[in-house]
Amino acid sequence: MKIVINPDHEAHAPETELTGGGIAPAVEIPARAHTILRALEAAGHRDIMPFADHGRSVLERVHPTAYLDFLAAAHGDWAREYGDTPAVPFVWPVRSLRRVIPRAIDARLGYYSGDGGTPITAGTWTAAYGSAQTAVTGARALSGAGPVFALCRPPGHHAAADLYMGYCFLNNAAIAAEDLLVAGASRVTVLDVDYHHGNGTQAIFYAREEVQFVSLHADPADEYPYFLGYADETGEGAGEGTTLNLPLAWGTAWATYAPALDRACEAIDRFAPEALVVSLGCDTYKEDPISRFRLETEDFAAMGARIARLGRPTLVVMEGGYAVDALGVNVVAFLKGLAGG
Repeated sequence: MKIVINPDHEAHAPETELTGGGIAPAVEIPARAHTILRALEAAGHRDIMPFADHGRSVLERVHPTAYLDFLAAAHGDWAREYGDTPAVPFVWPVRSLRRVIPRAIDARLGYYSGDGGTPITAGTWTAAYGSAQTAVTGARALSGAGPVFALCRPPGHHAAADLYMGYCFLNNAAIAAEDLLVAGASRVTVLDVDYHHGNGTQAIFYAREEVQFVSLHADPADEYPYFLGYADETGEGAGEGTTLNLPLAWGTAWATYAPALDRACEAIDRFAPEALVVSLGCDTYKEDPISRFRLETEDFAAMGARIARLGRPTLVVMEGGYAVDALGVNVVAFLKGLAGG
């Protein structure tokens, strides 16, 4: 199995974040990638390579230039006003306000963000850029075979075309899917198995007929991101029928998760993609600190094995998973299942 890593991920290392309960220690931290890499090496994986830089143009297929310019400059603009502290929004263009982009950095942060718990630090752009390039490098290593694992950090599936939120700044899975289409694939599926709905990926492809988005996640009536990911969201326009959301209740264990995964895989078989991008979140694990599913480590192996039965060239893009001590073991279990043991 080819494995691509983002050596620049450590540039983004927030110490705290804003949660519903107030300021708390950050959970999307460099140790997440470190523990995965150690587990991969312990499992005997030696074909590990850093990303190749394919330029900003691959990002511009998904994200508008103005948004990329904002992300690249945001912390510098913030630091000139407030010093070298994490940039955090405090005002948003909510329903009764206009969607304009003022000059003030405070307002621009609110315009482009979906929550207050995703701080931008001095190194965020470097890390997010490298994470996206890791996904593209993984897509180009697929070459009709696979699987390939892109160890992306920070994650990406909550980032929409011009919106960052949920620890995500650039949508790595969407950028990889677009690269596969440019390379010649006529149909690509993004299968999201993170605990949280991949609202950004869905929004990017919602009206596209050549990209299918399938997601198993906690019911958004109860769980972040709350405002997207319901079962009645199926696509629009040319993309009608290419989105499948399978929201699941708090406390879901493998006995409930497995039939939902079967349904997801059956839908993928019907769509018949030429390539599959898996947004892998291991925050479905029973001891994840911010999630409420009950999967065991062995269930990740079964999940990988079921996805392998699809028989598609598969790129795995890392998303969430915050039980750091178990994260590497769970990722390796999934990859072993995907690769046939």
